Amino acid sequence: MSTTVTDKIRWTTADLELFPDDGKRYEIIDGELFVTRAPDWKHQEVCVKVATQLEIWSTQANNGRTAICPGMIFTDADNVIPDVVWASNERLAEILDEAGHLIGAPELVVEVLSPGAVQERRDRELKLKLYSVQGVREYWICDRQPIKVEVYRRENGILKLAATLFKEDNLTSPLLPEFSCPVASLFR
Repeated sequence: MSTTVTDKIRWTTADLELFPDDGKRYEIIDGELFVTRAPDWKHQEVCVKVATQLEIWSTQANNGRTAICPGMIFTDADNVIPDVVWASNERLAEILDEAGHLIGAPELVVEVLSPGAVQERRDRELKLKLYSVQGVREYWICDRQPIKVEVYRRENGILKLAATLFKEDNLTSPLLPEFSCPVASLFR
């Protein structure tokens, strides 16, 4: 395998400021730059459905807030844009900076897999590790093919796979008391 110039560069948050606002998603994980096109319609539909379910529950419980595609700036070399996040009111007050970016871990992060080996590696390996190190309490990976949700929960300081749920299952979480959502409804 040949090494490219970008393999040798360690990207930082300051570098992102120089990129154009061209509709692409620029993320840095451990200094590595990931550039992806804007997600497709079906990807965004799943994001909206997950966020809607979380927001309905959160509004009824009056204990937190949901956001789609917020910027999360953990360090100068770790700057990502997850698909959906949920943070309790208390946690949000601690981690939201003046510019409206998250500078700490929310309790829940959700990623919807995009097609392709690079995107899958980013979400299943690199982001899983990043979210684990940063203190995310729960991480959901939504996979459209096959329809399933992998639920990672913090155990002994790291995120570990706790459940793999399929379309006939209900998504629940000890993090979100009384939250329940049919997995199939997220992918319709």
